[in-house]
Amino acid sequence: MASVRYIVADVDEAAAFYRDYLDFKIEMHNPGKFAALLRDDLTLYLSAPGAGSGGQAGGDPKPGGWNRFMIVTKGLDVLIERLRRADARFRGDISDGGAGRAILLEDPSGNVIELFEFKKD
Repeated sequence: MASVRYIVADVDEAAAFYRDYLDFKIEMHNPGKFAALLRDDLTLYLSAPGAGSGGQAGGDPKPGGWNRFMIVTKGLDVLIERLRRADARFRGDISDGGAGRAILLEDPSGNVIELFEFKKD
């Protein structure tokens, strides 16, 4: 099982985003400070800046950046359309090359999630 920590501007908004649009389940939630979410073999920890040790590690962590985790889907176009209807933000357009198609999605704090679909056989 892998785990990722994202620093987010609003824990409650980010937790709802991952739950409602990317099928994460909320395991723990301390409103305004911390949330632990599960999806398959990934645990995603969301921390407010400065909240707890994870929100202070490395000095003054801020939301956003280019590091990301990847969600593999078999329905990339359907997922993108659903997210666009919810006014989700994307970085660029769909890239189509190599092993499949991908697009970068931003959570409400600007953290990046790569949505990926392998090429169909």
